[in-house]
Amino acid sequence: MRAAAVFIALAAAVAPIAVALAAWELSRVGVHQGYAPIQPIAFSHKLHAGDYQVSCMYCHWGARTSRHAGIPSLNVCMNCHGLLTRQTTDIERLKEAVQQGRAIAWTRVHNLPDFVYFNHSQHVIGGVACQDCHGPVQTMERVRQDKALTMGWCIACHRARGPELQLARQATLGRGDPHAPFPGLDCGKCHF
Repeated sequence: MRAAAVFIALAAAVAPIAVALAAWELSRVGVHQGYAPIQPIAFSHKLHAGDYQVSCMYCHWGARTSRHAGIPSLNVCMNCHGLLTRQTTDIERLKEAVQQGRAIAWTRVHNLPDFVYFNHSQHVIGGVACQDCHGPVQTMERVRQDKALTMGWCIACHRARGPELQLARQATLGRGDPHAPFPGLDCGKCHF
């Protein structure tokens, strides 16, 4: 009888901890924070965006006008590397791919669930810096997903910066309803 009481008391104490741990794990499903895959060519954002200060928009030009920032075509790389005399194994592989008309099979780093709509251009036009969502890319030898990119993380940013972003957007576009909800606080904006 005493053993059964001890077992029940122990189970009652452990069960909430187990449930909390399971809930935590389930809340992290689809969260890839820290993900930093090895790429087919060791492209250093630290060298390009950091040391040489190449603008994010030079390579990821689609971020200004499109939902997707996009991975740059090899021709963008060759705008500089076609003129440079310094060669590395990775630059040789890049040039070989260009000569063969073959794309590089880059591994996507930042992935959102299929039920989430995200538009880069709305954020870029609104004055959100790339680093706000992607972290200090200019310091990364290999790009990693620096931020959680969860709904809670996005909503916290939109609540904190909503008024500022709304004013920046209106100033940039020269239009907009001043009484419209702050960016991203309408569920249908990201989920449709």
